[in-house]
Amino acid sequence: MHRHGPPWRGIPRHPAADLAFAGLVAAILCLASAHLHDRIDGRGYALITAAAAGLYFRRRSPLAALGVSTAATCAYLALGYPRGPILGTVGWSLVMLARLVRTRWGPVAGGAAILALLAAQLVGQRSATDLLWTGWLLVPWAAGTAIRYRWEAIARATEDARSRRDYEESRATYEERLRIARDVHDVVGHALSVINMQAGVALHVMDRQPGQAEAALTVIKRTSKDALDDLRATLAVYRQDPGAPRRPAPGIAQLATLIDESGIDAGLTVTGERPDLPAAVDVTAYRIVQESLTNVLRHAGPARTEVRIDYQPGAVVVEITDDGRGPGEDDGTGHGLAGMRERVAAVNGTIDIGPRPEGGFAVLARIPVEAHP
Repeated sequence: MHRHGPPWRGIPRHPAADLAFAGLVAAILCLASAHLHDRIDGRGYALITAAAAGLYFRRRSPLAALGVSTAATCAYLALGYPRGPILGTVGWSLVMLARLVRTRWGPVAGGAAILALLAAQLVGQRSATDLLWTGWLLVPWAAGTAIRYRWEAIARATEDARSRRDYEESRATYEERLRIARDVHDVVGHALSVINMQAGVALHVMDRQPGQAEAALTVIKRTSKDALDDLRATLAVYRQDPGAPRRPAPGIAQLATLIDESGIDAGLTVTGERPDLPAAVDVTAYRIVQESLTNVLRHAGPARTEVRIDYQPGAVVVEITDDGRGPGEDDGTGHGLAGMRERVAAVNGTIDIGPRPEGGFAVLARIPVEAHP
């Protein structure tokens, strides 16, 4: 919460300006009193000047300003001088007191000042009407209090807005980091799975079929290079690295290359008329297929995989099935599957993941397009 008071408390205090203000008020009050009353002598004008001099402290010490103005005004009234503009110094001091002093001493000092003025008028044998006029000093006190509450409300609203803005910025940063973490997981997981499979092939046929081993090593080299480039491009957004390679965002158009480089026995079928896909939908579909192929490499064993992309009115349906041995140890709660669910949820889609009754595993995601104009 805002702890440093309303904005005027941060305004620099200039003693010369405060002194000039007090002098100007003193001159105005003396001229107004001379115009209204003809029985004020030099001592009365000195007390009026002293009361105005208290306003010199109005910003740096409202209690002192009220004390000086009240003391001079009480002496003025107790000596029998006519009630007049001098009371304005007490009123102004009460406004500043209510605006700037938040402790219990503010109301105590304000009440004491009003009681002191009543006592001074009794000493000066004032009429009941004069005593009632003292009650108008409650008006500047109420005005100062209202101003303080208003500025405090503005300060709280500003602080709340700042807190909401900080929360939204923190949330956006967290979501961006989570997105990057998912991308890194998908890129690294898929690349390592392909490299592991191809390395196994190369080791198995190295002596008997050097050509096939060489082809496997070529796939390993290409896959590792592509994975490194993908990682640099992904992290460049976070690090704001202008020297990182610029690669097009992955999407459905790159699925054929993804399947070919994975070395999996897989087919790709695309049906329907491709609409103008939002980038988030295109990337999500690609990552779902990539993670599914990674799971096939890790868990399915020798298997035939089918990837189907179906462009439907208002949605893209992505289906990946295989006839392998199933998820094995990964029963659907792994980080990769959880990441797929999170990706689809982020674009307001739905996804079903699980074993097939006839054997193997299936992933079926429906991603709406209209939700992302």
